Amino acid sequence: MSKKSLVFLLIPFLLFSAAFSASADKKEERLWEDEIVYSLMVDRFNNGDNSNDEGVDYSDPVNKFQGGDFQGIIQKLDYLKDMGFTTIMLSPVFKNEKNGFHGEWVEDFYETDPHFGTIDELKELVDEAHKKDMKVMFEFVTTHVGQNHPWTKDPAKKDWFKKEAMVSDNSWLNGLPQLNLNAQEVQEYLIDAAKWWIEETGIDGYSLSGIDQAPLGFWEDFSAAVKEQNNRFYLAGTASGEVSEDLKKYQEAGIEGVIDSGLTKPLRDSYSTIDISSKSLMDVWEKNNGAYPEPHSLGALFDDRNSTRYTQDMVENKQYPGARWKLALFYLYTQPEVPIVFYGSEIAVNGDVPPDNVPLMNFRAEEELMEFIGRIGTIRQEHKALSRGNMELLYEKDGMIVFKREYEGETIVAAINNTTQDQTALIPAEKIGNNKELRGLFASDLVKSEKGEYRIVVDREMMEVYKLADKVGFNVPFIISIFSVFIVFGLFMYFAWKRGKKRNPYEQNE
Repeated sequence: MSKKSLVFLLIPFLLFSAAFSASADKKEERLWEDEIVYSLMVDRFNNGDNSNDEGVDYSDPVNKFQGGDFQGIIQKLDYLKDMGFTTIMLSPVFKNEKNGFHGEWVEDFYETDPHFGTIDELKELVDEAHKKDMKVMFEFVTTHVGQNHPWTKDPAKKDWFKKEAMVSDNSWLNGLPQLNLNAQEVQEYLIDAAKWWIEETGIDGYSLSGIDQAPLGFWEDFSAAVKEQNNRFYLAGTASGEVSEDLKKYQEAGIEGVIDSGLTKPLRDSYSTIDISSKSLMDVWEKNNGAYPEPHSLGALFDDRNSTRYTQDMVENKQYPGARWKLALFYLYTQPEVPIVFYGSEIAVNGDVPPDNVPLMNFRAEEELMEFIGRIGTIRQEHKALSRGNMELLYEKDGMIVFKREYEGETIVAAINNTTQDQTALIPAEKIGNNKELRGLFASDLVKSEKGEYRIVVDREMMEVYKLADKVGFNVPFIISIFSVFIVFGLFMYFAWKRGKKRNPYEQNE
């Protein structure tokens, strides 16, 4: 075969390769509503550096450090990425007073706690996470300091504190000196520190507690300052007991990731036992969708370090946690708000109020739930309708729920059967799409529209998520084009062989 013929043969493959490469390089920007967040307590996650273990006492997890540090998190980045998490949310990292393993007893806003590692090691964590296309954020404490913070002994800073100490059911917080966030000097100090950490470490976001304890103007200034450093900087925030109509002002002030505390109880109640209606979950979304300017940026969670573990609800209801967790996580990953999963949920950790709810992480546990989280995490990342789309209830009865998510031409349908029986839901075709089919992304089910409806069947305590697509049949033009390519290629090779044979003197002499 001549060199010229070889070049012509390779041209189509080179063009295809170039087109594929160009499409791969064109990567859509990941918005914060596309994130899947893993929240962890630094001290209780993983010990990767024994040199900073001074004061660690495994016999006293209630009061003492347990050895978790930044290096330990770095060592487990692949573990988190394999489960589909895109953002890691750390507990406070500031230098704390003695035994402040939780990070709440702040002693210095410009130093990391030595038990966790150095500022350089925190920066290394951020850099290594970024290499894996993951983000890192930590809780920035703004409402209080430790009992013995130097400011508490400085008469010049008397006005930096409220007269009353903090009152909390959490023993870590109860009685702590409260910062006076109405004081201009306090506001300026905290904003300067927040900017410094971004510049120093490249951190991607902060979580904020007690946002209702500060004037709205402070959050407006705080948000503007950190986003001037990084316009993609993410702020999440929790408040105590306010309803969505009141919390929306914080989102308008720049804390887009307000934690949806109103969803937590209905979410826990709906899946901690069986044969329970899920309608309340849809009611929460309808309310939030009308109240918040950016409802998809809200944070959704089952539990955190200030609450009892979700597994405890299941145990109290005498339910098997494995099945309960799968159903609950499946809803969390298919609903519109940003999923936030507290460390240990992947092994169904149990626990009462703090500190019983924050044991040292066990990485030798059963991997079934971890694999499940990885699968649904991949599905959420691959289908933007699940993170950005609207939400419409299609069917709900006694624990069987079917809902639709739509975004820019993509339609996803989720079905969850939280009952003791196999369930069938008949959905009118016009609600989803006429003459189409639903292709299962999780369990590979296939449902075609027949006689003007979709017949969705889900086994007991199981789930499926479907993508709407055209019905599959024989694509005659495609088949003809494939055969044509083979015929043309065959003819090309035949004539090339004939031409080469004529030029070969040895074959002619024979």
